[in-house]
Amino acid sequence: MLARRVIPCLDVANGRVVKGTRFVDLTDEGDPAELARRYAREGADEIVFLDITAAPEGRGTMLEVVRRTASMAFVPLTVGGGVRSVDEMRDVLRAGADKVSFNTAAVAAPELLTACARRFGRQAVVCAIDARRVPQPADATPVAPIAWEVVTHGGRTPAGLDAVEWALRAVELGAGELLVTSMDRDGTRSGFDTDLLRAISSRVRVPVIASGGASGPDDFVSAVRDGGADAVLAASIFHRRMYSIDSVKQAMAAAGLPVRPVGEAAA
Repeated sequence: MLARRVIPCLDVANGRVVKGTRFVDLTDEGDPAELARRYAREGADEIVFLDITAAPEGRGTMLEVVRRTASMAFVPLTVGGGVRSVDEMRDVLRAGADKVSFNTAAVAAPELLTACARRFGRQAVVCAIDARRVPQPADATPVAPIAWEVVTHGGRTPAGLDAVEWALRAVELGAGELLVTSMDRDGTRSGFDTDLLRAISSRVRVPVIASGGASGPDDFVSAVRDGGADAVLAASIFHRRMYSIDSVKQAMAAAGLPVRPVGEAAA
């Protein structure tokens, strides 16, 4: 069985790492390059860099910030936010990214996933899916199926898409990995939405990264064991040193989940 990855996430706005709840009420958490260097040393398997204001502001990715971050962290780097074309993906890869994540742009132009996968390989194409639960009607039965809708523009805009169906289509179009964020849980430290993760991971044959809601090591275990995630991502609990990457990996290993030892990951 492949090792389950532990991934710190750098949500970047105006060149700084920020963190909030559902992408609002943001607080400054530091310099992305310095945090990337710290996480690489502490055993991160990968790092995700998301320019969270690029899509709402209608601009491209901050390439210079990506270059500085990539130069500091010698672990795989995924970059998302503001990439809307094959040429822009090329520029981000040249800036040091190993993979590029698409969210709003992929919803607006799904064929972008196919074009980028053909040019750079599907292993470099990540589809980020921000999803929130669809409210159940008051007269819904207790066994009514749960549904999630896709939101874009940093969680601001409903896309009119079912999250599970969009995940299936994104993989068909060329996505080699899915980054699934529960907008209901993001920044709340209430645990990953394992129902959402399982609904998607049970239907696709590409890796699924769990995001949104981590409060401690047990949540990482649940995301893999109950949600079927291949990787687990968190931000604030690592930024604020509430838990270390090592403590998370120790808990996962104790639960029988394969992980790459911290010393090996940092090598």
